[in-house]
Amino acid sequence: MSLQGDRHRWWTLVAVCGATFMLLVDVTIVQVALPTIQREMHASFSDLQWVIDAYAVSLAALILTSGSLADHYGRKRVFLGGVGIFTIASALCGAAANPGMLLASRAFQGIGGAAMFATSLALIGQEFSGRERATAIAAWSATVGGAVAIGPLVGGALTSGVGWRWIFYVNVPIGIVTFILTTVKTVNVRDPGALSLDWGGLVTFSGSLFLFVFGLVRGELAGWSNPVVLAMFTSAAALLVAFVMVELRHPRPMFDLSLFRKRSFTGVSISTFLIGAGTFALLPFLTFYFQNYLGASPLVGGEYLLPSTMLAFIVPIATRRMTEAMPPAVALSGGLGLTAIGVLLMSGLSIHSNWTALVPGMIVFGTGIGLANPAIAKIGLGVVDPRRSGMASGLSNTFRIGGLATGIAGLGAFFQDRLAARLAPAAGSASSRLADVVASGGIRAAASASHRNPGIIAASRHAFVLGMNDLFILGAVIAGVAAVVGLAMVRNRDFVTAVPTAAREQAAPSAAAELV
Repeated sequence: MSLQGDRHRWWTLVAVCGATFMLLVDVTIVQVALPTIQREMHASFSDLQWVIDAYAVSLAALILTSGSLADHYGRKRVFLGGVGIFTIASALCGAAANPGMLLASRAFQGIGGAAMFATSLALIGQEFSGRERATAIAAWSATVGGAVAIGPLVGGALTSGVGWRWIFYVNVPIGIVTFILTTVKTVNVRDPGALSLDWGGLVTFSGSLFLFVFGLVRGELAGWSNPVVLAMFTSAAALLVAFVMVELRHPRPMFDLSLFRKRSFTGVSISTFLIGAGTFALLPFLTFYFQNYLGASPLVGGEYLLPSTMLAFIVPIATRRMTEAMPPAVALSGGLGLTAIGVLLMSGLSIHSNWTALVPGMIVFGTGIGLANPAIAKIGLGVVDPRRSGMASGLSNTFRIGGLATGIAGLGAFFQDRLAARLAPAAGSASSRLADVVASGGIRAAASASHRNPGIIAASRHAFVLGMNDLFILGAVIAGVAAVVGLAMVRNRDFVTAVPTAAREQAAPSAAAELV
């Protein structure tokens, strides 16, 4: 291999890692900016939920479809399209004049993120083989962990230093450089056997996920028996049934349901969804506590999250040999169990607590996530035929991001309900409105809304802290259920232990690919 060819491959890796860093940082970087966005845009609590969920829903709904598009039109083309969309959408997010524009731009951003996420590993697979591929994947994995770890800190620094809009503007130069590198250094590879796209699966799956999340967000405001809310949930269920029927009949479905015949794959998928819904979805609420209750700046709030985010990055590296020697079900369940314990340790806050009361729980939480994440990847890919690894990886990402979107909506509805119930004695019929104010803007917003009524302020302070405790307990229960599901359903005999040479060749993206 020539030196020029070597450089070609490594520049492709640089482009892929840059794009991956952007799209994953934007899952976490925005969290510490939410209180500032709320104050500047006078956004409601549901608006703040949708700042994350608009991105997460479109990302989760389109990952698998983007993979199909990449097979059909070529990985480079779809990747470039994703980088272009993401970069433009980031600029639009930064320039948004109102919550509606911001939410629409975030949804547009998720479309680009899905295209980049779905093709990143495929581009690495087509450019690298053997030991070099392992090195490239390790670099990509470190980028994933680093993005999640430093996202809140970077978001806090940008929000405190130059304003929240720069958490989006910073993507623009990175996106431009990534686009140029990919255009010049990467070849377009597609699958000549790719069939028609699964449009029916795309419409039914994305529609079902959107309506379900929208119903959760809307239900607390309009009431769970509201006809519109009930229609959303009914329609989401109907679309889910339609999705299953479409996938069973499609010759090349984007969501191959036959993978779920293997109990271990079903178990790890459920656990992945639950860990997204019960733990990762808690991070925005921690941000609200740090900034809206304790009065921390965005930068300091990002620093407060470091005990958990940094451990989630460090633990997989430090414990790799130990976890490799453990049965996969034990590693998964043990990590999820520690996560549940960590979240539970964070409960018990009082109105006089400060952020250090959360540190023991965050340490255990971060350790658990650091153990669970590699186990999820190992099981999700290890129990399927290597020829289906692309589909399996896409499904794992879909469940993780879908769980995050569902969790933010569901936990948000639960949080508002607990706030309203505890504020009712002091605020009466205005408790629901006050709950929205407290949830989105904290105690300062409650003081302003109540004209500094001491009774309302005291009630808001107690309601906020007790509501956080309720969230932690619920999150711990969800993570505990995920641990039990993983232990009960993941089996050693489901793992694919030997793969024939021909199968390995078919699994390699470059083996049967066509250069365009």
